[in-house]
Amino acid sequence: MIGDVARRSGVSARMLRHYESLGLVRPTGRTDAGYREYSGEDVRRIFHIESLRSLGLSLREVKRALDDPGFTPSELVDDLVRQTRERIAAETELLTRLHRIGAAEPAGWEDVLRVVALLQGLGSKSAGARQRAALSSVDEVPVPVEALVEAVLGESDPNVAGALRWALAHSGDGGLALLAQGLGSPAAEVRKRAVQSIAEIPGGEATALLRDALANPDVAVRRYAASALGARGVADAVPTLIDMIVEEANDVDAADALSALASRPALADRIATGLVGRLAHDTVDSSARRRLTQALADIPGSTASRALAELSHDEDRAVALTAEYILGIRDAR
Repeated sequence: MIGDVARRSGVSARMLRHYESLGLVRPTGRTDAGYREYSGEDVRRIFHIESLRSLGLSLREVKRALDDPGFTPSELVDDLVRQTRERIAAETELLTRLHRIGAAEPAGWEDVLRVVALLQGLGSKSAGARQRAALSSVDEVPVPVEALVEAVLGESDPNVAGALRWALAHSGDGGLALLAQGLGSPAAEVRKRAVQSIAEIPGGEATALLRDALANPDVAVRRYAASALGARGVADAVPTLIDMIVEEANDVDAADALSALASRPALADRIATGLVGRLAHDTVDSSARRRLTQALADIPGSTASRALAELSHDEDRAVALTAEYILGIRDAR
């Protein structure tokens, strides 16, 4: 009887009647009293139905799978895999959003709604909306730093990226660990955005990350880190800054950073020696030697002055003239 089958199968009597109405399972017969009778085969079919339903099949798909001799499951299984992945992605996104709302520690539903609006703004297709959300994240209910890091590492619009970096810098150093992971991304643009963001965050922890970035395999990361460290007065940046002058990669900024570092007497001779050493290198071409000579202009001290005096007699006429001109300016000071 239907009650016995319901107990044995774990399927409610109401659902068994629904299966029967759809033609999924039919009782073998009825008793004299009119009760449904299910055979062992009927019960096995009920278990098969439940097994297929557990995979996410609709009842129509279950009926087709059980009744169609020509049914091949591969296409349906592939479709189920795709649907499941999409569902997992959607649920994961929801879980992430809920965690971020919780991390903002909202005091009430108004705060929750503001956080949701800001998170939606950060994910908007409109660059203007993303920028407004980034700027608002500082003044309104704070957006969790994880959301800001995710946004800045994926942002291609320079204005929005600038606003996001500004917001990150005002949120403290909580995002540095995530930005450090960004430095190891396989995507060059993500690595670049990570180091740019770290460069705008003050404090010793950010400086330590920038020092580590000087050894990054990505030359662009090394250059951004060196420029930022030069502005922070960190001498470790000197070799990379000199490389930038030689390679004509943001060489003006690199020369300015060296000049700022050389304002510390302890570093002036070290920087001048580094520049002179590269000038003497056989692999450095004429234009690079001129840039190195120009960089000596703002390096104080006797080492730089002696180097310029020697360079004023250099075989390369352009280098000699550059050194002579710089010496004239230095003598006039």
